[in-house]
Amino acid sequence: MNATATYITYQETGKFSSLIHAYLNNEPTLTPFFSNQPDLAGIKAAIEARASFHTDRKLIHRVFEQAYRDIDASDLQRQHIELLLNDNTFTICTAHQPNIFTGYLYFIYKTAHAIVLAKQLSEAYPAKHFVPVFYIGSEDNDLDELSRFAIHGKSYRWNTDQQGAVGRMKVDKEVKNLILQIENELGHLPFAADLITALKSAYQPGVDIAYATFLLLNTLFKEEGLLVLQPDLSELKQSMIKIFKDDLLHGTAAEIVSKTNEALSQHFDLQVSPRTVNLFYLRDNIRNRIDKRGNTYSVDGTAIHFSENEILAELENYPERFSPNVILRGIYQESILPNIAFIGGGSEVAYWMQLKELFVHYQVPFPVLVLRNSFIIMNSKQQHKLNELGIGVADLFKDETVLANEMVVKWTGRPLELDKQITQAKELFSSLKKEAGSVDKSLTQHVHALEIDLLKKIETLEKKMLRAERKKQSIQLQRIWKLKSELFPNNNLQERVDNFMPFYAAHGQAFVRTIVANSLSLEQLFIVLILD
Repeated sequence: MNATATYITYQETGKFSSLIHAYLNNEPTLTPFFSNQPDLAGIKAAIEARASFHTDRKLIHRVFEQAYRDIDASDLQRQHIELLLNDNTFTICTAHQPNIFTGYLYFIYKTAHAIVLAKQLSEAYPAKHFVPVFYIGSEDNDLDELSRFAIHGKSYRWNTDQQGAVGRMKVDKEVKNLILQIENELGHLPFAADLITALKSAYQPGVDIAYATFLLLNTLFKEEGLLVLQPDLSELKQSMIKIFKDDLLHGTAAEIVSKTNEALSQHFDLQVSPRTVNLFYLRDNIRNRIDKRGNTYSVDGTAIHFSENEILAELENYPERFSPNVILRGIYQESILPNIAFIGGGSEVAYWMQLKELFVHYQVPFPVLVLRNSFIIMNSKQQHKLNELGIGVADLFKDETVLANEMVVKWTGRPLELDKQITQAKELFSSLKKEAGSVDKSLTQHVHALEIDLLKKIETLEKKMLRAERKKQSIQLQRIWKLKSELFPNNNLQERVDNFMPFYAAHGQAFVRTIVANSLSLEQLFIVLILD
């Protein structure tokens, strides 16, 4: 499988927030909201900070060892598990919820990014080891979001009556039916059988969705040494009892993050807001927020309630029943892993910046924040169309009116703007104002009104000329809009709409290897990948 990668800046795409542009440009307004730059110097500082923080390596080693005991793990995965016992081993982490069949392409991209960054750092620091880790956000209960995926522009959804944390839900007949639909849609492609085998092996009846996601990720990335962490475990949450207790009793996180939000919101939009209690109650088929009124704690939407002593006893005896929300999830992740870098999308990087002072308060090292890789994947036919039309990929990100006008001018070979004539008209009226004013000053205003009227008519003529030429070039423009709709489904980035499965069915495991091979580490550029 041949592939060619080219790059454009994130600014050129126009698809990322002002905060992300400020972060990539190292603007001083953001400096207070993160600890280290996403470069080798920042990584070095993060290693030094992490080295002085106690991580229960025996615990995390035991968790991974148990997770991989009875599955088909690669030698590199086994090696990585053992390396976690060493103080000179660190993790590179990315995270996502267990979207059905991975949900979106960026699920694959962020995973590959963690793998590539770990490899690069292992080369840059040969005395240390770096292990890529995927943290499954299995406790998320947004079923509406996690149950959807799209193939070739067609939307699919897992319909289930199950409730609570999606990761704890079970594979049912509806999942089996979805796999059959995928097979019908993609069965004609050369590696469809491999894809269907992988899906059926992971999404077995009765298996929970978190474990199915674990198995699918293992099939795709085991040879790259990726370790997948399922954090919904009592023994891991034991380490968070102190912080969870503080949140229940004192609302520390709400106080700290609110102050950060006040400062950050002066420059940028906020992604998340803290609650008085930033925990959900997780049990059976519920994952509902915990509300506090005085010394009474209630579980929203249920009849469950606790006194202060009762909820503290519940936390001590059953820590697995307490699930951190977005405010506390990151500090949980960084407390249990020897992590130095977190790879996330634009909104993830943004909300982590709201949490920095929380890490300072609890004396947990704040990771280097790395914006995950983004791709547009094209085939050679689409690239040929671009070349025929005389446009580059960066042009496709432009506003349609701007792009159409630019292309019409290019194709006609002459400027359609009347800038020269407008300048001449202004010079003429400037002279007329002087002449008229010398006769009667009141005439100056009359000449000015004539100037405004004429300039408006010239502007209208200019627009009519552009429309006329666009009409002449309509066939060419339609070719651009068709290509743009293919690469930007629903006028969105491809990676935020499409699923990986059509590409896997077409290219097999070579697709995953190609994404890994063409992923960047710390360069922070948007990748255009052309597949032959």
